[in-house]
Amino acid sequence: MKKIFKFLLIALPWFIGGLIFRSDTIFYKSLNKPSFAPPSIVFPIVWTILYILIAISIYLIYKDNSYKDTPSYNKTLLINYFSNQIFSFLFFTIKSPFLALIDTIVVLISSLFLYYESKELNKTSAKLLIPYIIWNGFATILIISIFFMNL
Repeated sequence: MKKIFKFLLIALPWFIGGLIFRSDTIFYKSLNKPSFAPPSIVFPIVWTILYILIAISIYLIYKDNSYKDTPSYNKTLLINYFSNQIFSFLFFTIKSPFLALIDTIVVLISSLFLYYESKELNKTSAKLLIPYIIWNGFATILIISIFFMNL
């Protein structure tokens, strides 16, 4: 029971951005999007899976206290977390594809750093971040396309 509680404490913050800054589907539908843009329903499904994988990754590192061996892990994790969370605000609340694009690049770069930091501490933890990196790469290409198609 204690392990489940710790996992939930790690997982829940990742869902905060989506709960606080609701996706404006009318705004999203009004944008010109590339042909490879997935339907709106795909995003919450993918992000739920990714947040669970991220939480497991963090849990594995925190459970053996290996994060204490690399102080930069926590800094990288916080940068990635905050940049990830602010996307919905930038894109859906203030409706700025440009700021969302900048933020998405920060998320991608910080997710790469998070992978490398995690790999030094726990290889399984790092492997769990690979889908997150792939999705961030796709999201970066998607937001670049949306930005330029809506100038």
